[in-house]
Amino acid sequence: MTGNDALFKLEGVRYQSILDIPALQINPGVTVLLGASGSGKTTLLKLLNKSISPSDGSIWYNGSDLKRAPSVQHRRQVLMLSQQAAMFPGTIEDNLAIGFQFQERAAPDEDTMKQMLVKVQLKKELIEPVLNLSGGEKQRLALARVFLLDPAVYLLDEPSSALDDDTAEAVIGLVVEQARATGRSIVMVTHSKAVASKFADETTVLKDGRMVSTMRNRDLGAGS
Repeated sequence: MTGNDALFKLEGVRYQSILDIPALQINPGVTVLLGASGSGKTTLLKLLNKSISPSDGSIWYNGSDLKRAPSVQHRRQVLMLSQQAAMFPGTIEDNLAIGFQFQERAAPDEDTMKQMLVKVQLKKELIEPVLNLSGGEKQRLALARVFLLDPAVYLLDEPSSALDDDTAEAVIGLVVEQARATGRSIVMVTHSKAVASKFADETTVLKDGRMVSTMRNRDLGAGS
C-alpha cells in the first residue's frame, strides 16, 4: 500500500512528553495498537479522533490534514469508544438513541435496536434502566450504540476489558465481522497479543510513547 492509500498518516507527531512518533501509516482494515499500560495507545486514539491535538507534527485522514477538518464532523466519522464508555440516565433505549440526538439524526426503530442488542449478546429489554446493568453489559451497550451510529472508523479502547475471556472473544469477533461486512475500519487498543494475532490485519506495537514496530498479522510472533 502506498501513502496515498493510508487511512491515517502521521509525520513527526509528538504529544507533550507522552507520545513521540516520527512516522506511522495506518491502513484501511483492522489495526491493533499493542503495548503495556502507559505506552501511549489511548493518547494515539485521541489524536486520531481529534479530541486532542498534537504538540508537534501532522496527521492526515484519507489524505486530508486534520488541522483543517471540522472537529465535530470528524468525530462523527471517526468515532471513539473509551474503555469507560459514557452511560446516560434512563433506559437502554435512551442510551441507544442519544447518539443520534447529538448528531441531529433520526434514531432507529425499536426492532433495529433489539436486533443490535442480540448481536452484542446483551439479553435485556429496551426499557431496562442502565443503572441495573453490570460493567460488561454497559460495555456491550456502548458497542451497540457505536454500531448503530455506523461511523467510517471505529476507534476502540480496550473494548472487551470488562468481559470474561469467552465473551470478549465473541464480542471482538462481532466487531471485526461488522466492520468488514460494512467496509469500515477499526483501530483497536489492547494489551493482548492473542487478540492481535487473531483479528488484526496489521499490528503497531508501542512502548514508552514510541512506536517499536508495525507488522502484518502473519508476522506477529511470540517475541514481539
